[in-house]
Amino acid sequence: MPVSFVSLSRALLSFTVLLFLSFTLNAQSSQTVNPLESDPRAATAGGSIFRAQCATCHGADAKGIEDIDAPDLTLLWSLGNATDAGVFQTIREGVPGSIMPPHALPDAEIWMLVSYLKRAGAGNASDTFGGDPQRGATLFAANCARCHRAGGNGGSLGPDLSLVTAFRSKGSLNNSIRNPSSVLVRRYSPVSIVTADNERVRGTIKSEDAFSVQIMDSDQNLRAFMKANLNEFSYETSSLMPAFAPAQLSEANVEDILSYLENLRRQARN
Repeated sequence: MPVSFVSLSRALLSFTVLLFLSFTLNAQSSQTVNPLESDPRAATAGGSIFRAQCATCHGADAKGIEDIDAPDLTLLWSLGNATDAGVFQTIREGVPGSIMPPHALPDAEIWMLVSYLKRAGAGNASDTFGGDPQRGATLFAANCARCHRAGGNGGSLGPDLSLVTAFRSKGSLNNSIRNPSSVLVRRYSPVSIVTADNERVRGTIKSEDAFSVQIMDSDQNLRAFMKANLNEFSYETSSLMPAFAPAQLSEANVEDILSYLENLRRQARN
């Protein structure tokens, strides 16, 4: 028996009574209000269902797979546009003209998926930011904007950080500033190549297939190479982002930068 099926079965077993109760809800209310909203077990079971049913296209972390145009589902609630009922209907009916098919799952299992996705997108719901956003904007421009965009300005070597506080916790972001190699973000994997002319190029990978690779180099130029023409090609384990020690960015400085990014997220929602 596959491990994924076993873990899914175990996760659903504790929901026998919960499923029975949710099935007794009338059809109208079951598709407008999540009957499992207040039960923390729903998100846990929904995660098991997600990994069994949805991870092939959306990734095990629900952050999407760019190559097949499968979106990052952790952003659904972050932007303030999603509703529980709307996500339920999308899972049930699919998205016409896309690779997203309809799903004939029981209502309760779809609500578990909704609960899981809502929790996955909760981000910094419990975090507070006490810094100065204006000072943070100045610090961001001086230390981060060369490689990261925020509010429409900045570089593209690293991820756009305009909405990052919506789906990453304050502690996680602080860790990325102090120790960027601890978590390498997919779609920004660092690579090193040596061309046929013995030029060494470092950058982040943008697209790749069996024969070619496209990277953004450290000067933020997009460059494409045929793998057969390269002397070396390797994935790196060290981020291109430098580690910012407290002597470079104090704890207060970091708080100001994160407050600036949180302010951008709030503005995007309004």
